Amino acid sequence: MDFTPSEEQAAAQGLAARIFGDLSTHERLTAAGTGTDAELWKELCAAGLPAAVEDVGLLGLVLILEEQGRTTAQVPLAATCVYGLLAVAAHGTPEQRERLLPGLRDGTAVATGAFPARGGVHIAEDGALYGAVPWVPWLRDATHVLVADAERGLWIVRTGEPDVTAVPVETTAPWSAGRLVLDGVRGERLGNGQPGAYADVLATARTAFAGLQAGVCAGSLARAVHHTVTREQFGRPLSTNQGVLLRAADAHMDTEAIRVTAYEAAWRHDERRACAAQALTAAWWASEAGKRVVHAGQHLHGGTGADLDHPVHRHFLWGRQLDAYLGCGGEVLEELGLLLAHSSQEGAS
Repeated sequence: MDFTPSEEQAAAQGLAARIFGDLSTHERLTAAGTGTDAELWKELCAAGLPAAVEDVGLLGLVLILEEQGRTTAQVPLAATCVYGLLAVAAHGTPEQRERLLPGLRDGTAVATGAFPARGGVHIAEDGALYGAVPWVPWLRDATHVLVADAERGLWIVRTGEPDVTAVPVETTAPWSAGRLVLDGVRGERLGNGQPGAYADVLATARTAFAGLQAGVCAGSLARAVHHTVTREQFGRPLSTNQGVLLRAADAHMDTEAIRVTAYEAAWRHDERRACAAQALTAAWWASEAGKRVVHAGQHLHGGTGADLDHPVHRHFLWGRQLDAYLGCGGEVLEELGLLLAHSSQEGAS
């Protein structure tokens, strides 16, 4: 395994770090409220970052999303890249790629996904889609939704269709989410219904959102370090307290575990190797360890961390939202155990 970024991946990460660092400020985030920063999204698309994901691969996307997570930038980058660009590029027909990819590259189209499949969407005998998904991230911004039906078939649904309803829902983090209701809409099947497409998109999503969590945790920890180094108590910095040092060290190790497991899953995906178990491992670390890190980041700020308007509180909200979105640790661990047991039985036979 070699996680060293290529020249293109490093350039994309550097560009993302500059744009997010310059534009995703505390003041802009406050002004955006619980919605998307439309101007920041335009800037990212003008710089060609979404389009670059096809060239830099999933590992490159993870590196870009780390930079988004550091600043908790409120843009639909992860969803558009995972459920739009990468899904269509990998599994769409030539006609779908030609028609859909240009808009996803330049930001005029925004994608999201009703994932994972939980049996909420069914196909009627006439081929129409019916059902509801309680909440879908960035649905309020989306022009297209990648819907997974109860049989794990993948359908592209346009949000502007009359039989599609998006009811605004406020989630823990400001993800412009909504409740998706399908009442007989005619979806467009992604590709030709190839087996394995659902599993590939799900593994890609888990890996990408784990990378986003690595950035959220790194940003939370950086704020905590700055606070404890500059804040004094009894004539010395808080960072000289052994309890503070140990808590920060644990948070650092957890953050690195999230990062390296996301890198491994992304690298294996880009190398066309089996990565389902690695994606679940990354999701488990992002869920369980991510939760610990953002709690530690807020705790190390002391009373300041209880201020809902303080920047570190955004990292806390994002960390908890990603924990829930990835499936929570116990649920992910159960799925990983079943996958490993099944693989072991296949190997024995």
